[in-house]
Amino acid sequence: MTAPLTPSQPPPHDSGWPPPPPHQGPAGDPITAAEVVQGLVVTAASAVAGAVLGALWVWLAPAVQLISDGEGVYLRNSEGEAAIGADGTFVLLALAFGAVAGLVVFLARRKGGVPLVLGLAIGGVLGSLLAWWLGTKLGPTADVVAHAKAVGPNVVFDAPLKLRMGAAAMLAWPLAATVVHLLLTGVFGPRDPEQGPWDAYRR
Repeated sequence: MTAPLTPSQPPPHDSGWPPPPPHQGPAGDPITAAEVVQGLVVTAASAVAGAVLGALWVWLAPAVQLISDGEGVYLRNSEGEAAIGADGTFVLLALAFGAVAGLVVFLARRKGGVPLVLGLAIGGVLGSLLAWWLGTKLGPTADVVAHAKAVGPNVVFDAPLKLRMGAAAMLAWPLAATVVHLLLTGVFGPRDPEQGPWDAYRR
């Protein structure tokens, strides 16, 4: 006497039973060449966007004003907070650029993937570096002595744009981009399909 067949033990040759679904492979499919290309595109686009960040930094950052007496160069207002404001402006702009980058990448590719996250992180660093370099080039000259001689004594002029937070400011963009993208992917991204009655036979 044999035990009756149950849905957990489907008869292999019974035409009345539907065939099991095809095997989809284990979770975590390998990275494809197309995904790598998408990650490189995100990296390049983020890096190029750094030029816009640099221009906005020059435009929005408060200027540190200097003055010369003919012998030395001094801060016009030694208690001013313009230097801190320049760093804060860069960080806030970088956070905004990173958040927008993460949102755009998610909307364009909801499935996500490691190459996209790496592209956002590396591109954010490259974009920040480009913005830093471009901002210092577009702003007032770094040769303060020559600038003071050119404008003359007792004439106020702007100091060169500097980023005193350096490495910390470079992390604002990539952190904002990856965090926003991962949050959106976790909340609104595609879900794994529910297990069916044949999943136990895929192992």
